[in-house]
Amino acid sequence: MSRECELCGKSVVSGGSISRRGLAKKLGGVGSRVIARNKRKFRPNLQRVRAVVKGQTRRIKVCTSCIQAGKVVKPQRRLYEKKAA
Repeated sequence: MSRECELCGKSVVSGGSISRRGLAKKLGGVGSRVIARNKRKFRPNLQRVRAVVKGQTRRIKVCTSCIQAGKVVKPQRRLYEKKAA
């Protein structure tokens, strides 16, 4: 699956959104009523990052919670020195 974190396996989950209308009873109304139920998808926040996987640098799709938790090992940056002319 393309929309899946390669580290934790977090992927798209289906759910629903509920539209309600009316003022709540405790606020003086007659109560809120459900007007519509719609299907929706909860998508993970995936980012393409360069990471070290099995000793090689690769681009992988990882969710932001894995990046923040430090599960992604990023490659070392090379520092280039200027050559004297």
